Amino acid sequence: MAGRAAAETLYAAFHGNRQVPPLTDTLPDLTLDQGYKIASEVHAKRIANGAKVVGRKIGFTNRTIWPIYNVHAPVWGWMYEDGVHDVPADGVITLPALPEPRIEPEIVFGFKASPSPDMDLSELAACIDWVAHGFEIVVSLYPGWRFTAPDSVAAMAMHGALWIGPRLEPTPERLEALPICSITLTGPEERLTGHGADVLGGPLNAFQYLVGQIDRMPGASIIQPSEIVTTGTLTDARPIAPGQRWTTTFDTPLLTGLSVTFA
Repeated sequence: MAGRAAAETLYAAFHGNRQVPPLTDTLPDLTLDQGYKIASEVHAKRIANGAKVVGRKIGFTNRTIWPIYNVHAPVWGWMYEDGVHDVPADGVITLPALPEPRIEPEIVFGFKASPSPDMDLSELAACIDWVAHGFEIVVSLYPGWRFTAPDSVAAMAMHGALWIGPRLEPTPERLEALPICSITLTGPEERLTGHGADVLGGPLNAFQYLVGQIDRMPGASIIQPSEIVTTGTLTDARPIAPGQRWTTTFDTPLLTGLSVTFA
């Protein structure tokens, strides 16, 4: 399957709420850069059909889960206006009509200035407008969550939707808490723990990685002021379904946990 044909297949699967075999089943030598090329063609088709970019997601920054998914490097993808929301006051959110959704608790940044690859962590921090905790809903266009890193990035980095909690001031104390915090994710018969350091040493480190990887996506621009970046899951992603309630708590008062019910 050629790159353009693969992009058409993945676009149709995403918008038709259906799954397809991993691209690497028929393209075993598919590289990560070829996956980004396919992703860029999917992105161009979405933009041509009216989608509006609001940010980026970084996937597979959590090194503790790489063996689970047979992925050993982070990837990134676009986020669009129709899939990024604030968590409502009642905590009830609707699952996207997409296959095999899973929940990922993440740290999210909003930006007031464009970062550059030569910036250190303190310079990158100065570009941040706000920090929040959120839930990314990731989905798999491939049955059973079976894929490789090139498959993942081609399939829009598995992004389905992002729900953002209260936006907080990026004080030095709050940013310093990110790599040392612990989080507990609780759901139906589930209780998982994670740590800020699991995402490449900390969410700001994960963002620094993204800034250095943007040009792997053909035609991608630098991050713009007002864009949103979600930095990767702090725990393993867990399957979710309507009617379930999921809650997060942090071990620091500098970060705000969330409680949501899926409809």
